[in-house]
Amino acid sequence: MNFKRKKILAPSILAGNHGNLRESLLIAENDGREWIHLDIMDGHFVPNLSFGPQTVADLRKSSSIFFDVHLMLEQPDRYIEPFIKAGADLISIHLEPDYNHIETLENIKQSGIKNGIVINPDTPINGLIPYLDKVDLVLFMTVFPGFGGQKFIHNVLDKANDISEIRDSKNLDFLIEVDGGVGPEHVQPCMDAGVDVFVAGTAYYKLEDSDRKKFGESIEKVL
Repeated sequence: MNFKRKKILAPSILAGNHGNLRESLLIAENDGREWIHLDIMDGHFVPNLSFGPQTVADLRKSSSIFFDVHLMLEQPDRYIEPFIKAGADLISIHLEPDYNHIETLENIKQSGIKNGIVINPDTPINGLIPYLDKVDLVLFMTVFPGFGGQKFIHNVLDKANDISEIRDSKNLDFLIEVDGGVGPEHVQPCMDAGVDVFVAGTAYYKLEDSDRKKFGESIEKVL
């Protein structure tokens, strides 16, 4: 997949039907979505649990859609290999926990898949700077992670815009992603801040079929 400046709506399966995640996956795929976002939560780094590599592996059997795997874990470095084996196409890790970020990002890349770095809404962007030439994606949380249905934090877009300007000035080609509270009303402000990938959970899955497609088209028609 060409990562350069591609505009993508990535539904978050966390907001899908946990009694039938395969159905939620296929809703996105049948809508024409190219990506699905999978939030992996450990109950330590964030105050919630979701699912592990076995669930990802089982979903992988049902679809070839791009698996955007977001590890909200205290020790993501310990779980890279299981999620790679499960079928992740991209693994993003948080900046905030204490572990070897560089080594972990390199391990992801060396496996032949894409890597990403993530920050929470209250984390300064300075810590991202050393990694910008080493990642395929920078993810900005636009809510505090752990639960779906939260309100979008608009001032995070100032950080996204700053990183977008650095990306342009240094001629880098990583994608910028936002995750949390993203709805159709946020598309243009995010576009203006340089965002490429829009993770939408509750706002996506609550829409009727035709409105979901319009949501995707409002993003992906932009070149």
